[in-house]
This record gives sequence, structure tokens and C-alpha cells, in this order.
Amino acid sequence: MKLLHSIRFRIAAFFGVSPKDAEIDEELRSHIQHRADDLQRSGLSRREAERRARVEFGGYVRYEQESREAARSNFLESLVQDVRFSMRKLRKSPGFTIAAVLTLALAIGANSVVFSVMNSILLRPLHVPDAQSLYELQHANEASAYESYPDYVDLRDRNHSFDGLAAWTVLLIGVDAGANPSRSWIEETSGNFFDVMRIQPYLGRFFHASDEHGANSAPYIVLSYGYWQDHFQGDRTVIGRAVRLNKHPFTILGVAPPGFHGTLMFFNPDFFTPIVNHPQLATNDLSARGDRWVFMTFGHLKAGVSQSQAMADFNSIGADLVKTYSKEEGKMAFVLASPTLYGDYLGGPVKAFIAGLMLLSGLILLAACANLGSLFAARAADRSREVALRLALGSSRKRILHGLFTEALLISLMGGAVGLAGSVVLLRGLTMWEPFPRWPFHVTVNPDANVYVVALLLALVSGFLFGVVPVRQILRTNPYEVVKAGSNSRVGRRMTLRDILLVVQIAICAVLVTSSIVAVRGLVRGLNVNFGFDLQNTMLVDTDPTMAGYSGDRVPAIQKRMIETLESIPGVESVAMADTVPMGDPATETKVFSDKATDLRPSSAASDASIYNVSPRYLQAARTALLAGREFTWHDDKNSPRVAVVNREFARKIFGSVNNALGGYFKMKDGTRIQVVGVAEDGKYGSLTEKPLSVMFLPILQSPSSSTWLLVRTDPSKGLDAQQIGAAIRARLHNLDEGLPVYIQSWYQQLDVALFGPRIATISLGVLGAMGGMLSITGIFGMAAYSVSKRLRELGIRVALGAQRKEVLRAALGRPLKLLAVGSGAGLLLGVLAARVLAYIVYQATPRDPLVLTGVVVAMALLGLVATWIPAQRALSVNPLILLREE
Repeated sequence: MKLLHSIRFRIAAFFGVSPKDAEIDEELRSHIQHRADDLQRSGLSRREAERRARVEFGGYVRYEQESREAARSNFLESLVQDVRFSMRKLRKSPGFTIAAVLTLALAIGANSVVFSVMNSILLRPLHVPDAQSLYELQHANEASAYESYPDYVDLRDRNHSFDGLAAWTVLLIGVDAGANPSRSWIEETSGNFFDVMRIQPYLGRFFHASDEHGANSAPYIVLSYGYWQDHFQGDRTVIGRAVRLNKHPFTILGVAPPGFHGTLMFFNPDFFTPIVNHPQLATNDLSARGDRWVFMTFGHLKAGVSQSQAMADFNSIGADLVKTYSKEEGKMAFVLASPTLYGDYLGGPVKAFIAGLMLLSGLILLAACANLGSLFAARAADRSREVALRLALGSSRKRILHGLFTEALLISLMGGAVGLAGSVVLLRGLTMWEPFPRWPFHVTVNPDANVYVVALLLALVSGFLFGVVPVRQILRTNPYEVVKAGSNSRVGRRMTLRDILLVVQIAICAVLVTSSIVAVRGLVRGLNVNFGFDLQNTMLVDTDPTMAGYSGDRVPAIQKRMIETLESIPGVESVAMADTVPMGDPATETKVFSDKATDLRPSSAASDASIYNVSPRYLQAARTALLAGREFTWHDDKNSPRVAVVNREFARKIFGSVNNALGGYFKMKDGTRIQVVGVAEDGKYGSLTEKPLSVMFLPILQSPSSSTWLLVRTDPSKGLDAQQIGAAIRARLHNLDEGLPVYIQSWYQQLDVALFGPRIATISLGVLGAMGGMLSITGIFGMAAYSVSKRLRELGIRVALGAQRKEVLRAALGRPLKLLAVGSGAGLLLGVLAARVLAYIVYQATPRDPLVLTGVVVAMALLGLVATWIPAQRALSVNPLILLREE
């Protein structure tokens, strides 16, 4: 007997039942059997005796549960039992389990990705000591931090608020390390840059302020860790080696630590050089106070000094500089900003966009919770008979709710794990992504402990949110009514919590679909707008003769030879040159005065204007329409009168009209008079969303510039593709000068920077819209399937009485389709309101576009059709004879 008892305990333990539970079960059964024995001896049959013994004993399950709870010493054993029971229930419903896990994985994965991006860009400081006290000095009256070098020196030496003020700027140069010359983006920094950043070198040493002794006195470079690994293979003997930058020798002093990329988190320079050697690498003058080319000044706020005190200090210095150098300086007012995203210039839009993504991903998570809440409520309703029997047998409602919450948390944890794994893969791809090959732009967004903690919290909160939905349903269950009603339960007609959740979910989906369609429509419109130039069949060649050692009068000469060389390529229609091109790098801006002006202070300027220095036939090569006058010729050189071609907006602001502008004069800030010889059409110069800008085109021979953009327009009838033209251009320029680095791309590719924001917004909203659509399909399908399942007997009776297919579908799916219509209408209205925000990101994005409204209606109708297709087929295939026979 003892051996048999031991074997039973071992078998029970093997199948997940603890010996203590088996012993309690055995004890309760023995009580019932003893009472049955007594009743059998009184004359009852064995079967009747056992039945009466169970009735007299009462709630066997309740006594068993109470006995187990009383015998347990801690909560862990109860939790393990709940987990085992929930796992068995989930394994019995693989379709429900997979759908629920994938639904939550999509939502938590989306939130993990967006939060990781926000954590990397906004929340996590720079990888430098005391990053929280690091501030950029930004102009209050413009989205810029540019300073002239003399202004930087005055601000550095005269302020009492910063513990050191550093400066840096970005420069594209030619590098010759002994192999083929290449282009590199570098940071030119003040000598105190690394001291202000408070970092130590990985190898060698940094340069310091003590190394600077005037212009071109510190020919040193510090390599970034990545550049050292990629180009020198981590060779530690590189220290002391000389490389040529724009043909000038510079000595390698050290290597920056891994992960350090300067202050702009998205910009990764190849190396750092002292800013005092700028004259060797570019044409800007260190002593020119009016030449604002220093990109950013920043420093650590001193302990005990507030931001307002620091701004007052710098504004006082600025006011004194304006008073002392009134001809060179404009208004100087300063604010402090975080340097990581170039202050408010990029920080504001990036923060707004990420906040919008967080809001939308949060809505996705709420939609997923609403979806799962609906499915859990339907699942609880399907298990109502099981729950009623358990209650009738004595199980407590608390115990049943424990099981439901355990099941919900298991699903949420599995969904969170799958979603987090997917987000890690996606984030690794984003970290490696370089959206602009010409620029060293990329952001490290690898998840850290914060992301994992947030994902866990989201999983737990989500499990609680959708797990709490059927609680009221369980608490109000009357086991006797459910058991008595059998399978004849009816679907209620009043609005329930499940219906409200589905409406909310559909509305969220409609918001996302509306926003994504608005973004796509705006992007398509933006690409078809009149740019003021023709993108098609045009290649851009970016180079700079100073990278190959050209200077002075040799620069214009080699530029003209490049134009003539490329014109000889078969299939090339026209070639022209500019110092920069519209929708490319920012153009130089200046103050423009009317011809009658005598006060040439910046406050008296008639307009701000952008300057493009161009060669003859530029307008022809760019296909920019000339409204009046003439283009430049090679005779418009430095020995001829100063002339300009202006755009229509410039003519309107300075002269009142195009006719008045032609032949008229205006003045530059140095008093130079320039005659307008032509008026061109307006265009887009910096972004698609910009307001009309005043622009002047000046002859490149009258305003020489080493910055060289060659426009090569090809004849489409020749059938040459971009790769063939690019190879021919590279070969011709290499034959002209093999030491001249070039970068070749189409004009469409050049637009990638300007269109980056709209494209990212469109892609993000499209992905979120697709996710919302998938969640809505699942939610509507669950509601429709539940409705059909609960009304099969009613549908069978309707079919037996001769109801038409249309009437059967209306009865079976009318409620889900009504909820779809209500949710879609509410979501469309909210989407129209929310889409106004997109107009600030995506050009011509308007929610009032009839095509947008039609697209949303069609998309939501298709979602409803897909979601209700299977339940509709089930409703139409009802066989009343089989159903009634089952009853």
C-alpha cells in the first residue's frame, strides 16, 4: 500500500502536481468515499451512495482550493500553478495565442524602436564628462549659431559665465595619406576644444590653446577612432606621421576615444584640426569680423551661474561689439541651447517629430490593448460555461481572476520579448544606416538598459490593461443562470465596453491611415512642384580645386578647363558651374540695399538675399527660365562692370516689379553698386516648405570661389544612364588632374537631404498606418467572429424561415460594421485635425484633399471587407438542420 501511495505521488509530481496537492486531493476523496460506504451499508446502491455523498459534501473544488491555500507557505507555489494552467489553456488555443502575441509584439516593438531613438537623441547626453552643463551659444533672432572668428575670440575672452568657450566648424577637404587622394569631412576646432570637452585621447595627445601662435601655426590633426581603424587599420605607429590636407603637410598628434564624434551627435567627422590653420584649407579670413563662418561656439556653464545670467553677460558683450563695429555687425542677441542637435535649428523640429512618433506609437499600443481586451472578453464569454461550472463547484472568483491575469501577463511577456527582439534587429540596421553618402551622418541608436526596462514595463502594463477587461464579466457571472441557459445565450444589443474598445481602436487606425495618406500625397505633390530648375538628365559634380593645391588665379583657370573638358563628352548637352546649387549646401546670405541708400548698416537693409556665383550658361544648363534680360558671358569678369541676374522675388522687394529691375542698380553692404542685367523665375533654394526667397546670381569671374559644382546636362535621346555618364566624367577629370577628388551624383540624389524629413515622416506614418490596419483587421475579425458564433442558432432559424443572404449578413455582421463606420468617422475627423501638423514637415500636405478623403474611406472599407470575409462565409454557410439537431 505504501509502495502504491509512493508511486502515485511520483506520477503526480511528474505531471506537474506537487505531492502536497496530491495528498490534499487524496484526503478529500477519502472523506467522500467513507460517507459513501456508510450510505451503501444503509441500503443504497453504490452509485446512488457516491452521488449523495458528493451532494452532502458540497463544494469539493472550493474545499480543495481552500485546503491548498491554507497548506501553502508562500505565493510562489500558487503562481507556478497558475502559470502551468495558463500555459495549458494557451496551448489548446494556438490560433488565439499566436494572434495575441504577434499583435502585442508589433505594438511593443514599435514603441521600443521609437523610444530607443528618443533615448539616443534626446535623453542620453553626449559621451563626455559633465555633459549636462554644456551649452551652445545661439543667436536669439535667427536659427543660427554662426560667428566670425574675431567675434568668437571676444566672446571667449570677455565672458564671465562659461568655464572656457570653444568653437568649431565643418569643412570638406582633400586628404592625401600616400595613396589615392580622397575627400574627408573634418571639424576645425579652437585650440581649447578638447580641454572644454574634458576628454582624454585614446592614443597620443590632443592639441591645446598653447599650440596656437597665429594663423597657420598649428599644422596638427587628431584622428577619430573610426577613421584610425578604417584607414590606418589601428596602427599605433601612426602618431607623428605626416599627411597632406589640401596639399599642405599636417602631423598626426593622436586618436580620439571611441564613441567621441564631437558635439553634434549625428555628424561623424574623420578628424580634427586647429581652426587657426583655416587659411591653408579654405578661403575665409581669420581677421574678417563680418565673415561669419565659425559654425558653433559652446562651453560649460560655471557653477553658480544661471542661464539667464549667462545670457545677460553675452548680450552685454554683443551690444558692445555692435556699437564698436557697427559697419560689420548686425544685431547680436544670444540664448543658450543644447549643442547636440544644433540648438533650436534642428532640435525643435526633431523633438516635435519624435514626440509625434511617440504619441502615434502609444496609440498603436492602446489599439493593441483594445484589440486584445476585445479578444479576451470574447474568450471569457466563450468560456462562460467553464467559469460557471467552476464557480458552481465551489471555486472562488478571485482564483479564476488570478488565472485570467496570469494568462494575460504570459501573453504580454511573450509579445514583449518577440517585439523587443525584432526592434533590436531593426535598431542595428538604423545604426548602420547612412542616409546621405556625401555627408558622414548617422546616429547610434542601439538599445541600452533604459530601452529594456521600458519594454518590460510596457509589456506588464499592457497585460494588465487588456487582462482587466473581462473582470466585470467574471464578477457578474451567475453560474446557475449560465448552466441553465446552456448554449442559447444571446448577444446583447446595448453598447458594451468591448464595443467601445473596438470603436477606439478603429478610430486610432483611421487617424494613422489619414495621416499616412496625407503625407504620401504631400510628398508626391512636393516632387512635382516647380523647383525653378529641371532635375531630369542632370548630373552634379562636387569638387574644390584647393584640394588639389590650386590657389589664386589658377582656380578660375582650372574651373574653366573642367567645363570645357566635360563639354566634349559625347551625349553631354551643356555644362555650367556654380559655387553651390539650389536645394544643396546653404548659399551665402547678405544684406542688400537700394541704390539710393546712404546708411549701409544692417538695420537699414532693404532685404536679405542669397548669393549664387555662377558661370555663363548656368541658367541654360539648370533650365531656369529667364524672364527678362540676358545671361552672363565670359566677358563678365573682374575688369568689367559688376552685374547680376536676380529672381522675381528680389525684383519685387528691391524694385517693385520685373520691368523696374532690369537695368536698375542695388548696393551691397560694402557699397558696391551692381546692375541687374537679367531677371529669372523664382524657385526652391533651401527646402520645399520655405517662403519665397530673394536670390541673386553673380558672375563667377567677378566673385571667384573655389567651391565648384558642375552641372552636366545630358541629351536623353543618346540613351546614356547615370552610371555611364558618371564614369565618363570621372575619367575626364582624372585625366585633367589625378589629384583632384570629386563626388558625382544626380540632381535627384542631391534632393535627399532636403526631402529627408518628409520622407522619414511619410515612411514612419506609413508603417504605423499599416500596423494600425493590421490591428483593426484583427479586432473587427474577433468581434465579427464572436457575433456570428453567439448567434448561430438564431441565424439557423432565420435561414429555415427563408431569410435572404443579405438579411442573414445584416443580422450577423450589422453590429461590427456599424462600429467600423462609427470608428472610421471619428478617426477621419481626428486625422484631418492631426494632419495639419504634417504641413510643417511635408510640403503641400493637406487633409482637405478629396483624394485623401476618398483614399481613407476606401482603405477603411477594405479593412472591414478583409476582416469580415471569413465570418461572413461562416454565417452564409449555416445549416439550420444540423444546428437544431444539436440543440
